[in-house]
Amino acid sequence: MKIALGQINTTVGDFSGNAQKIILYAHRAADAGAGLILFPELSICGYPPRDLLEKPAFLRKNQESAEAIAAATRGIAVICGAVTPAAQETGKRVANSALLMRDGKIEFVQSKMLLPTYDVFDELRHFAPAEKQELVPFCGKQMALTICEDAWNDKHFWPHRLYRVDPVEQLMKAGGNFVLNISASPWHLGKRETRCRMLTTIATEYRVPVVLVNQVGGNDSLIFDGSSLVVAPDGRVVARAKSFEEDLVYFDPDQLSGDMNAQTAGREASAYAALVLGTRDYVRKCGFQKVLVGLSGGIDSALVACIAADALGPENVMGVGMPTRFSSAGSIEDARLLAQNLGISFETVPIQAVFDTYLKALQPAFRGCKEDATEENIQSRVRGSVLMALSNKRGALVLSTGNKSELGVGYCTLYGDMVGGLAVISDVPKTMVYALSHWVNRERERIPQATISKPPSAELRPGQKDTDVLPPYEVLDAILEDYVEDYKTAEEIAGGRGFELSLVKSIIRMIERSEYKRQQAAPGLKITEKAFGMGRRFPIAQKSEV
Repeated sequence: MKIALGQINTTVGDFSGNAQKIILYAHRAADAGAGLILFPELSICGYPPRDLLEKPAFLRKNQESAEAIAAATRGIAVICGAVTPAAQETGKRVANSALLMRDGKIEFVQSKMLLPTYDVFDELRHFAPAEKQELVPFCGKQMALTICEDAWNDKHFWPHRLYRVDPVEQLMKAGGNFVLNISASPWHLGKRETRCRMLTTIATEYRVPVVLVNQVGGNDSLIFDGSSLVVAPDGRVVARAKSFEEDLVYFDPDQLSGDMNAQTAGREASAYAALVLGTRDYVRKCGFQKVLVGLSGGIDSALVACIAADALGPENVMGVGMPTRFSSAGSIEDARLLAQNLGISFETVPIQAVFDTYLKALQPAFRGCKEDATEENIQSRVRGSVLMALSNKRGALVLSTGNKSELGVGYCTLYGDMVGGLAVISDVPKTMVYALSHWVNRERERIPQATISKPPSAELRPGQKDTDVLPPYEVLDAILEDYVEDYKTAEEIAGGRGFELSLVKSIIRMIERSEYKRQQAAPGLKITEKAFGMGRRFPIAQKSEV
């Protein structure tokens, strides 16, 4: 018997589309001689469904789709993720479950026991945890059927465990000799390697094969890399699916052999592939076809334009230049050359006259006040208005271009450069922006070299540079990593990095003061372990003393 891994890209709430995909992959697997196919966690309704689970109609549609899939996949056993009713006494109406379908009916239901609530997860909000789990006899094997987090509590791998129980350990003690795991495991840098090492530990510890099928695709801020795999009892990876795209791979559980497809290798290549996938799915799943990018001639907007062109096709991307008297001729030319290199359309909308009109209208109210960042921000807000006007007129989604370093310290303008429907690189530190830009140019110059080499500047006043108000980005990004991702104190950061304590404290104050901006920002694509957004929930009004 061959086992198939159906690594599919689902859309939350698209029951008909998800069901059609599951049925199609199941038929393909059956035609190839597979007796069992696995699909990801909550693949029938899409993951994460969040508060859609509060809607009774959503739950009814989930059940109807599950029954339809079972009826349409006779001839092959199917395991897929779905929402199921929970015991009434739990207080939660539903469970996150794996369904085994065979001979036209749902034969077995296994619910998820470990429900994560850290980072981007909030599963206890909706789901009731399983009180126990059972083995599934299948083709002479005692299958330990688990769902994502159920396999993430191995005491031999994690120095500090989050849960008292380990479902895999319990099922192995009950006689299990084969581990199946259906997952919707979001990606970030380093996650794929951690996942593989963890599964290898389980396989070698219990001397059993471990099979994981993972969701692929982007759903809102989350990006799922797929990278499904099978690990043999001796720790060898014996089957592997592609990264960042749909795939169907096969595995022979008796011969311990299977398809070995290439996965995206390298930090920059993986990050870029994730951003392309996340952008494509966000735009398409939200019902858009085209996007707009404000092109300043700077490196951030250039990288976003590259990602957009690769995600959606250059014919669906428009670059917009919006110069004022502070825009250098070189920056305007760099933006035009970038558009030419990428094959995207480019339009110029000069905003100096609009800016002057703003200043004239505000002159009475500003009487007696010195010129400061207020006037600079007006330029940015004019540009935001232009982009949103074009968005309305063209039906195109605006992609904002701010990076994680800027967003972290509030070096961005509300209702200006922060406008848009998706903040593509909001989880990409500035130093990584440069690394990705060099990677983009590895074969030919797509981003003009002048864009990469010139000092970063918002060009909102003569001679302005980012370093006028910020430390070098190598320093800023190090402080952000320590404070935002690792929760280190100012003293720990200064001592560990050799930075001036006063500098570290000033950056931390900027981070804390800017929370109100971040909570009004467009959704961003998560590629690091701790992104600004749904996985970092801090109060806006606070007085931080730690």
